Amino acid sequence: MRRTVARRLLDRMFVAGEVLDVEQVTSRMRRVRIGGEGLAELEWTPGQHVRLLIGDGGGLLGGVLRTYSIWQYDPSWEAIDLIGYDHGGDSPGASWIRNARPGMEVAFTRPDGGFVVKEQAPYHVFAGEETASVAFGAMLRALPVGERVFGAVEADGPDGHLDLPRELARVCRGGASAAGSEVLVDAVRALDLPDEPGVAYLAGEARTIQAVRAHLVRERGWQRRDVRTKPFWTPGRKGLD
Repeated sequence: MRRTVARRLLDRMFVAGEVLDVEQVTSRMRRVRIGGEGLAELEWTPGQHVRLLIGDGGGLLGGVLRTYSIWQYDPSWEAIDLIGYDHGGDSPGASWIRNARPGMEVAFTRPDGGFVVKEQAPYHVFAGEETASVAFGAMLRALPVGERVFGAVEADGPDGHLDLPRELARVCRGGASAAGSEVLVDAVRALDLPDEPGVAYLAGEARTIQAVRAHLVRERGWQRRDVRTKPFWTPGRKGLD
């Protein structure tokens, strides 16, 4: 009886699917394509994420939830592409992205989140590291032709950069920590932006996001409302998307 109730709850809260294909897209990032009949009816705005139910870690319904940005989705495929970063540890999220194989059954929440592009912005600025580049790819792909775009993306090395649909400055931290990265702040500081503020989208490590936002507000005179942020992680803290 308890198993039946849990199953019904699972079906109500999650979309069921199966891993169809896995591809290594950078030195540390893998694209996982998930398919299933329920994926033909999802509502998604580029920049949003899903939360994947992983393993038997003792959380909700016997698993833990981990967040993945959506790289690409088309209802006609009945499939969704997620890209995850393998930081080399043994956490549930890193282990899942490292070990995902075709045929694996998965369950995930419907797309959610407000980290999306603002319509009718004067121009758009993107800044973040590897974990941000997945959401950036979807957001950039959704921008109309002719929209002005600036930005910088950081990776550990040249082979860590994800191919994006619009050109952003690429910088490398060369083995330094991605937390509180001055490399990314300096890259944004070097951007030749118009005099008037646009809209900025900052994602990735929380302390680095704060430093980039401080640069835009204090040094370039932007209003805080012009800066949209999405902290995915920071050392020593759990619960960030």
